[in-house]
Amino acid sequence: MSAIDPTAKPAAGVAGTAPSWAQRMRRFTDWLVYDCAGGPRPWKFSWIINFQKAGTFAFLGLLMAWYHNTSTAAWVYLALHGSYGLVWILKDLTFPDPNWQRRITILGGINSFLGVLGWYWVFGWLLISGTSQPHYPLPDPAWFALCISLCILGCVIMVAADAQKFYTLRVRRGLISDGMFRYVRHPNYLGEMMIYGSFALMVWHWLPVLVLAWVWIGLFAVNMTMKEASMSRYPEWTAYRARTSWVLPKLF
Repeated sequence: MSAIDPTAKPAAGVAGTAPSWAQRMRRFTDWLVYDCAGGPRPWKFSWIINFQKAGTFAFLGLLMAWYHNTSTAAWVYLALHGSYGLVWILKDLTFPDPNWQRRITILGGINSFLGVLGWYWVFGWLLISGTSQPHYPLPDPAWFALCISLCILGCVIMVAADAQKFYTLRVRRGLISDGMFRYVRHPNYLGEMMIYGSFALMVWHWLPVLVLAWVWIGLFAVNMTMKEASMSRYPEWTAYRARTSWVLPKLF
């Protein structure tokens, strides 16, 4: 997820360097996902991601059948997380992210699923199995409405930002600073955080909080930091950074 074209030529003499902690973390995650153990690279990273996304609806439905759980919370969670997976597949079919097209090793694919993607399925298991017995701060209907609203808005922000990036860079290379990127520099990450935040709120358990903390700090924050170091090569970056926020307008 990037708002620039890595093949675009920056202004001469202008360069940005990411903090050393972000570079080290990026090298570690790249090795873990793309190069771990070496050997054949039989699949693309996108195939692993899409397997999890496309399979979520069926997986959650099977959990509901297995645990005989047809509660309103289970149905709402199925609709939220399952539909988001289908939205992702439609997005990937329409404007695929080139970052996910890189081929990875066998162990790298396993690490990708077990280290991050598979844990998202655990969210649904916690709720549907009854392991989590949530007592929401608001009445159930109001809480469900909050989670549904957060998820829908997050999907719109994420898809719109990725679509703008994809189609803009086909005709104009360089820094994108309008549209979805006018007020925040990472709207696609904001959308993802809203989506998975809604899932965590539905489950109302400590484990999703830990998983999201790892993903948001160990992956998202690193990616955004590296992205900003790359964007800083452009002469308009300083003004753009001064008038925008990281993920939340006027807040962060």
